[in-house]
Amino acid sequence: MKRVIICLGLLGFILLPIHSISASKDMPAEIMIKRVEINQYALDNIDKLFINNSKLQTLIGQLKQKVYQDPINAKIDRVGKITPGKPGVTIDADQFQIDFREAFYNPNIQEFKVPVKPVYPRVDKGLLTEISQKQLGSYVTHFKKNNEERTTNIELAAQAIDSHVIFPGELFSFNKVVGERTEKKGYKRAPVIVKGELAEDIGGGICQVSSTLFNAVNLKGIEIVERYAHSKHVPYVPPGKDATVSWWGPDFSFKNRYNQPLLLRAHAKNGQLVVRVFSSDIVEHFEKDIQK
Repeated sequence: MKRVIICLGLLGFILLPIHSISASKDMPAEIMIKRVEINQYALDNIDKLFINNSKLQTLIGQLKQKVYQDPINAKIDRVGKITPGKPGVTIDADQFQIDFREAFYNPNIQEFKVPVKPVYPRVDKGLLTEISQKQLGSYVTHFKKNNEERTTNIELAAQAIDSHVIFPGELFSFNKVVGERTEKKGYKRAPVIVKGELAEDIGGGICQVSSTLFNAVNLKGIEIVERYAHSKHVPYVPPGKDATVSWWGPDFSFKNRYNQPLLLRAHAKNGQLVVRVFSSDIVEHFEKDIQK
């Protein structure tokens, strides 16, 4: 286990003590609050009998930022093998206040450990197993694999939406799920359509992923919330079946109107992009007139 030293003064108010934090790649830090630190959270000018609650709440907020670790959702690969999810961690704020107050009023307590609790992933192995049973929709498009830059962008965007789960009533946003397309993430400069003209930009080609996704989710239980067509015809889908996206512009979004979560599967290889939609065997859509 890796040992690091940190001063709680970095968290806000306490400048005197230095204490150790135990940390590892797989575990959150163990933070010990010392007696000298506890004493500095007393209200001024009242004989140190009361806790400065404003300072305490600020400390809790800052500790949350230091301790918090995101949970990791379970993932399913191309052949159906599921990698289990992993809980994250956050501070147990209620228990921390109990422990802090007990230590503040009991001089025999020289230190206490900041209590933490797990943050469970929304998507676990059991859920993925259940909602990968029934295919609701699919769509296939093709691209020129010898265009390496565009192929890279398509593969990255497909990876970003693959294994994504959309819960009932939840809105899927392509831009939010895929994120900003940057060189740091591996995206390349490739052709894009701007006001009906061809140009080059980072992430060129990902509109093929959003368009393929649009056709795959064009189902009775899906409400298309936001979709924009290109200003020029694109060759990979029929006219009127495309969905253009841009980080600073149009998005493609839809809402799950089924009674079960939806699982997206996306894979790009050898010039072929496949997007499929799955759910459980008991999936039904909510009765509602949905405008495509």
